[in-house]
Amino acid sequence: MIKIGVSSCVMGESVRYDGGHKQSNYVAKRVSTLFEMVPFCPEVGMGMSIPRPTIHIRNYGDESSPDFHLVESKNSANDYTAAMDSYYQSIHQQIAELDGYIVAAKSPSCGMERIKVFSRNGEMQNRKGVGLFVQRLRAKYPYLPIEEDGRLNDHGLRESFFARVIAHHQFRSHVLNEPSVHKLVQFHSNYKFLVLAFKPDIYRQLGRIVARAGVGSLSVTLQEYQSLLMLALSKTSTRRKHTNVLQHLQGFFKKHLSKEQKSELAQQIEHYRLGYVPLLAPITLLK
Repeated sequence: MIKIGVSSCVMGESVRYDGGHKQSNYVAKRVSTLFEMVPFCPEVGMGMSIPRPTIHIRNYGDESSPDFHLVESKNSANDYTAAMDSYYQSIHQQIAELDGYIVAAKSPSCGMERIKVFSRNGEMQNRKGVGLFVQRLRAKYPYLPIEEDGRLNDHGLRESFFARVIAHHQFRSHVLNEPSVHKLVQFHSNYKFLVLAFKPDIYRQLGRIVARAGVGSLSVTLQEYQSLLMLALSKTSTRRKHTNVLQHLQGFFKKHLSKEQKSELAQQIEHYRLGYVPLLAPITLLK
C-alpha cells in the first residue's frame, strides 16, 4: 500500500504543546482507508515533553541570507534546531519510503506555509515562513507531495494531492527503480491525458522531453520530467478541462462505436460538464 506521512496530532494523537490534538476526521477516518498512514511528531521526536513550552521560528540572518532557528517563544536560549536536524536524520529511511505527507497547519515545525517568522530579538517579521521539519523535507525530497490537512476539505486541492501522491509512487516504483527510456515512455503514455486535464502547456513540454529522452543524460531527463509532472498536477483542474480531455478521448472511438453508442458517450460527457454526474461516469463508459 502507498505510504503517506502525517502529523501525529492530525491522526488524533495527544502530542501537541498543550497535551491536545488536532484530529482531522477526514484524514484519520477516510484517507487512512486509502493509504498507509505513517505518523510523525517532530517536536516529541526531538525530545520535547507533553505538555511543553511553545516554540517559534526566528531568523538569525536576513532576508537575502536567512538562518532559521526553532526556539522557545519565551526563552530563545533553548534552541531546538540541532535537535530537529538530529531527529530528521534518525527517520530519513522512513521518509524515503513515503509518497506524500499531510501536515498540521500553523505549526512552526510542520506547517507548510504562512508560518510566523520572528527576528533574532523576538519581533515578528512576516507570515511567510515554512515549518523547519517541512523545510528539511522539501530540501531532500523536492517532488514529495505535501498538503495541509484542512486544505483537503477542498475538492480541487484534494484531487490534486491524491493525483500527485499516486503519480509520485508510480514514477518512483516503475521508472526510477530501474530507469530506462522505455519505462519513461510507458509512464508518459499512462499519464499524458491526466496531465492534459491539469496543465495543457506542461502536457506539451512533457511530450517534448519524452521525444528526446534517448539523447543526453537519462537521469537529468527523468529529473526534468518529474519536476514538471509534479508542477502540473499541483494545479487544480476544472470540469471544463476534464471535459476537453474526455472529448479528445471520444475521438479515438469514432470508427469503432455505433451511432447509439456515440450518442450515449457524448451524453455522459455533457452530463459531467453540467455537473449532473461525477467524472467517474464518463471514464467508466470509456473503459
